[in-house]
Amino acid sequence: MATSTKAAILEEAEDTRGEEYFYYSPYKDFWRRFSKNSAAKVGLAIVLVFLLFGVFADVLAPYDPYRGTANQVYRGQGVYQAPSIYHPMGTDEMGRDIFSRIIYGTRVSLTIGFISQGIATVIGIVLGSLAGYFGGKVDDIIMRTVDLLLIIPTFFLLLLIISLYGPSLINIMVVIGVLGWAGISRMIRAEILSIRQREYVEAAKALGAPDRNIIFSHILPNAISPVIVQAVLGVSGAILYESALSFIGLSDANIVTWGQMLNRAQAHLVSSPPRLWIPVYPGLAIFFLVLAFNMIGDGLRDAIDPKLKER
Repeated sequence: MATSTKAAILEEAEDTRGEEYFYYSPYKDFWRRFSKNSAAKVGLAIVLVFLLFGVFADVLAPYDPYRGTANQVYRGQGVYQAPSIYHPMGTDEMGRDIFSRIIYGTRVSLTIGFISQGIATVIGIVLGSLAGYFGGKVDDIIMRTVDLLLIIPTFFLLLLIISLYGPSLINIMVVIGVLGWAGISRMIRAEILSIRQREYVEAAKALGAPDRNIIFSHILPNAISPVIVQAVLGVSGAILYESALSFIGLSDANIVTWGQMLNRAQAHLVSSPPRLWIPVYPGLAIFFLVLAFNMIGDGLRDAIDPKLKER
């Protein structure tokens, strides 16, 4: 009897050996959809390289980005050196290594991009949630403020505020963040308006759950997806704003930025002979980093949007 029972168990195990046990993981499902977008993967790789440069700038930069190297002629260093084995991107008018300055500029651009967009995202989520959930006068006040911010050219408002309070790194991050929440606020409000009437929200209200818990536990987790995409795209916009401010001289002169490098390199476009390596490399750095964040944003939109999921 025991032998037949053991045989039956072995036979059943043999029949089910080829069956695959399925366990749904939202993270694996997200990565599967995200990885199908080749451009998004390329963008992610580019951003990771720039992050590596920014975090380990002190280690990876071969030279001091603030000091020239004209006195070290035995290494082929000096002013206006074309790209070479010693200086992959050449040197500028003061003999400073452009590659080292690009690396240190990466740290500044990413810091401003992430922190300023973080500020904008937090403000936008809080105000958009209040407007969408409570409605009435709260909604009117917040949305009229959003309308006002959207009709005023952001860059000119940035110029005014930075001119008044000074072009420090902290001021630039705070101003870009405070002025950049309007789009996120409008987006999260629209999502909450479509969610707040659903059954699980009504059930939470009927059970006496406080508004704070309803918003942050029941509504926001289901409304946050498009905000994540908008926040990633907003990082590229913040980097462009910072580069533009640096280009026109509204940045801390004691900190290396890509826009500042472009500003000082203008004359070399028409010099004789033209020294194109001086403006080209910081311009390419801005281009590739902004493009990478945009590609990641497109990939996140495809991976997160439930309307685009495979059936």
